[in-house]
Amino acid sequence: MSLSRLHVACLQLCSSEDIDDNFKRIQNILAPYQAGDFHLIVLPENAILLTHNQALKQAAVQKETYTKVYEHFSMLAKTYKAWLIAGSILVSDPKNPGKFFNHCPVFSPDGELVNHYDKIHLFDADLHTESWQESTHTSPGKQPSSFAIGEVWNIGLSICYDLRFPELYRQYSEQGCNVFTVPAAFTVPTGQAHWETLLKARAIENQSYVLAAAQSGHHQDGRDTYGHSMIIDPWGKTLAILPQGEGIVAATLSLEHLHDIRQHLPALQHRRL
Repeated sequence: MSLSRLHVACLQLCSSEDIDDNFKRIQNILAPYQAGDFHLIVLPENAILLTHNQALKQAAVQKETYTKVYEHFSMLAKTYKAWLIAGSILVSDPKNPGKFFNHCPVFSPDGELVNHYDKIHLFDADLHTESWQESTHTSPGKQPSSFAIGEVWNIGLSICYDLRFPELYRQYSEQGCNVFTVPAAFTVPTGQAHWETLLKARAIENQSYVLAAAQSGHHQDGRDTYGHSMIIDPWGKTLAILPQGEGIVAATLSLEHLHDIRQHLPALQHRRL
């Protein structure tokens, strides 16, 4: 299968501590659309559970809940006949009891789990107004992960704080990736300062599309997230953006446009290091 144009969508959510409610939010946002409208759908980080509560996190990785979550994602992919990058969920780390991986599963249009990525870079930061220590309860992933849609689209997976580490995306670029996905739950202070700049930098320096699906708003656990889900082309142009609130951003990725940019400004061929 060779797709010269890829129809993509990123969902923006204000996820809560209720898994069933979050799935309903996702379904409501997608309800106006039909099977086949999109080739690829991307959900934000912590799409079906956003919480500080460790007891809720532990409950979410129990076998019964874990199985239900995967069944929901599989059905969603089959319903819309689309590849689904399911943002991120929690998966237990067998080598570190009590810790989780921030885990991004990928489902095919047939509903099959085909790949996954575990977040490599963990958000440990003191922002004066708020402090985050993701590594306290989360184990880092070990390696990059990508998958292909058809013969021409190669998708490099990342999550949120990974965005600050250009070497990850350069590695994907060297592996032939031309689309990067960034499910995220950026804080308001870091989002206002850096979110759009970082997304555009990753797109421009690798001459690749960037699909960023974000959390947005005031959440049940008290945190505030920045929103501004967006789709950016290889020239750094914003094709679609949703500043605040729940909803969807959609765009069509063009292989011809990507090749045109790389042909007229072949920066990737000029690298010396």
